[in-house]
Amino acid sequence: MNVVMYAVGWCPDCRAARKFLDERGVKYSVIDPDADKAASDEIVRRVGRRSVPQLVIDGVWFQPYKPGQGLLKDELCRRLKIPRA
Repeated sequence: MNVVMYAVGWCPDCRAARKFLDERGVKYSVIDPDADKAASDEIVRRVGRRSVPQLVIDGVWFQPYKPGQGLLKDELCRRLKIPRA
């Protein structure tokens, strides 16, 4: 499984997503759209606005949180095919 996270250091939702993946041993790479204009533009092109975190799981884009609901842990587990802990 190939997992890429678009995330920035100042974002609490990004930190929560990283922690979730790290605690479950999910391997992923990170792209910082603050440091990479092309990455920032790609987010806008894919989701219509610059919003992080974004996960790309085997080529499929997914925003792993919802405002007011936080991290979508059940959906993350389903998409990553990992047990809900």
